[in-house]
Amino acid sequence: MRVQRLAIIGVGLIGGSFSLKLKQLGLVDEVVGYGRNIENLEKALQLGVIDRFESKLHDAVKDADLVVLAVPLSAIAPIYAEMAQGLKPGAVVTDVGSAKSRVVAEVEEALGFQPVCFVPGHPIAGREKSGVEAAEADLYVDHRVILTPQDYTQHEAVNLVESLWQAVGAKVSRMTARYHDEVFAATSHLPHMLAFALVDMLNDHPELGNVFQYTAGGFRDFTRIASSDATMWRDIALQNSTAIVYWLSAYQAELAKLADMIEKQQSDRLYDLFVKAKSARDQHIVNKQ
Repeated sequence: MRVQRLAIIGVGLIGGSFSLKLKQLGLVDEVVGYGRNIENLEKALQLGVIDRFESKLHDAVKDADLVVLAVPLSAIAPIYAEMAQGLKPGAVVTDVGSAKSRVVAEVEEALGFQPVCFVPGHPIAGREKSGVEAAEADLYVDHRVILTPQDYTQHEAVNLVESLWQAVGAKVSRMTARYHDEVFAATSHLPHMLAFALVDMLNDHPELGNVFQYTAGGFRDFTRIASSDATMWRDIALQNSTAIVYWLSAYQAELAKLADMIEKQQSDRLYDLFVKAKSARDQHIVNKQ
């Protein structure tokens, strides 16, 4: 389970928190960082997130036992292809992207072969704040991490990645990439799309004036995730488009049903819907906390 050299490509909240905890636990001997922002890498060095950084990708991954691709979804395949020749035999590569099927397909296409040491991953512990300064060692404690290995993925590679995530406190689950994308389109990607859309809609209605000055807890709770990184969520929307569009359509149908009940003043049906939704949330979310 111990890693001699870990390379983090894209040193921010996700990769930085992973590194901090592994270093704290003594499970990694050296962490090498790589990214385009030198100031960010220097800050990571000052914070003890990495031990050194490189300005060239091949130098960063040289002799690495594990490479973590903590970059936007659209950059994973191109970066993997660029660094492939610099990887030592048997080096394990994993990513932290929120969509999996298209990433796997793009990696295979970019490389021209099936990468047996690639373990697609998705840690579910992000925040609105990003950047290496937001990194914290206990970010993953009691949070889920999903791994979506392919049929061809080496078991040793999966076991290494899984054991490291478990070591930093995460609860690891394995599933197919397709199932992952369906589940998270409904439970994560859809809520973000709704939050972005609601804020944008109100912002585009000047007849309301500065409506945001009147927002209270409900609006702030619902739209908190609209403060998330725009680049990341653009990539997620494009990478998992089929599943997201399906659930957006399903939500539109539900909204149409709700609007019809309200317009027709159907008190009993509205009450039943609210009770049913409250019961489901209390059972599956509130009581599980």
